[in-house]
Amino acid sequence: MKREKEFRGISVRLARNYLENLGGTIVDDDTVEGDGWRAELSAEKVAIGPSLELTEVTVEFAADEAFGEETLEELVEDFSRKAMRAGG
Repeated sequence: MKREKEFRGISVRLARNYLENLGGTIVDDDTVEGDGWRAELSAEKVAIGPSLELTEVTVEFAADEAFGEETLEELVEDFSRKAMRAGG
């Protein structure tokens, strides 16, 4: 099972930290593994309007069948809540 989501305004370092807080172990700069799941991280700059760029982090979540689709969805949602940013 795989899920891919993009998040703007966070760094790969912060995404790794969030995944670690959700029970993962950092394997390398772009990979975090948990019990039955794995997340691969990548980042690129994306243009927002004519003069503004943001970092967009892509997280590809993968899980074993035994982990369960519902549990994977919960992991993705938990990460999404942590990665949510509000302007201030």
